[in-house]
Amino acid sequence: MAYSPVLSPKPNPPATKPLPANPKTKALAILNASNSPATTAASTPGDGGLDLAEQMNDEVRRQFITGNRLGEGTYAIVYSGHYLSDPKSLVAIKKIKVNADYKDGIAMDAIREIKYLSELSHPNIIRLHAVFSTKDQNISLVLEHLPLGDLEQLWKTHTVSYGIADIKAWASMLAQAVWFCHENFILHRDIKGNNLLIAADGTVKLADFGLARSFADPGRPMTYNVITRFYRPPELLYGARYYGGGVDVWSMGVVIAELAIREFFLPSETDVGQLSAIYEVFGHPTEESWPGISKLEFYIPPDASSTATTNGVKVGKKGQPLGYWKARFPLLGEDGIDLVRGMLTLDPRKRLSARQVLEHRYWTNAPRPTKKEDLPKQGGGEKKMGEDLKRRGGEVDSGRADKVARKLDFSALKK
Repeated sequence: MAYSPVLSPKPNPPATKPLPANPKTKALAILNASNSPATTAASTPGDGGLDLAEQMNDEVRRQFITGNRLGEGTYAIVYSGHYLSDPKSLVAIKKIKVNADYKDGIAMDAIREIKYLSELSHPNIIRLHAVFSTKDQNISLVLEHLPLGDLEQLWKTHTVSYGIADIKAWASMLAQAVWFCHENFILHRDIKGNNLLIAADGTVKLADFGLARSFADPGRPMTYNVITRFYRPPELLYGARYYGGGVDVWSMGVVIAELAIREFFLPSETDVGQLSAIYEVFGHPTEESWPGISKLEFYIPPDASSTATTNGVKVGKKGQPLGYWKARFPLLGEDGIDLVRGMLTLDPRKRLSARQVLEHRYWTNAPRPTKKEDLPKQGGGEKKMGEDLKRRGGEVDSGRADKVARKLDFSALKK
């Protein structure tokens, strides 16, 4: 098997899961408690009648001191915090709100986030330190402290200057995180700039696993109503229910393009508008260019005005030529443009995989990626971290300057 030229920790062995630490075991026990048959809880003298799970939970909760509130949304409240034993060891405490609309009062997004962050350990994925419950039955996630904002805020801050090598460094860290998820058969399904948080040392960390799911079973249908619209690939917009890692690779390509142009690459206000934005850059797909596309639920063939005939074969409107890419994306360079175009191929079967992304010549050709400690930094602060972490999967900030709706429609069931 070919190994990536980019240094990255080995994935967890397929078909196995790392044994979770006691706090995470407790969290999963909390989530499954109502589904377990009634038993007589064992307790020990002097514990006030608490069963073993409750004692473990209290031990975890007492390890952390909760500080100021950083942000609050309909889904969660985020606080600053630190370890009781070491006030310099900072954390973010994400308190998931009880919601009566869900079984046991816990949204599926929270269950997913706990499950997948418990399984994944990688320097470019946000770390889950612990999980505990409170007397009011809320679940609290103790997450890594990431105080330097996110990649979207970074490219929007025009007082921050950066160049080709800096983009390559940020893109490399994102690519390694996505590769690691896919090697462990996990789809993230909401990759975007404000889910890519920046640690104090400049490391980019993939966060918000509320829409993630396993994809080891290729015969099991999944919902197409995932991934924030600007970053949603065409197969999902067409209603595909069987897909793989290509959906994350498309989103990753859009994020890298936005870093290069410092604006949204494919903005739209509706799903139909999103397809139009994609057509303008990549052309209109047809059965000839994307075999099987006509079988997707929402596919509409191009009309005569947007098609041409070559050697008797009907083809869709062609996408933008290479000159367009060179003019608009000078900060990517020729290698970077080739990589991003491979990631943004319309037909997901022809799109680069996460492993192929890391094996691309872009990473090893000059210039080499900037070292993380030398990357441009900004003072996003704890407040921005709180705003990012409080959101439910698929949500964006309210009152955004761009004024364009990017929320998911949560009326559809997320399978």
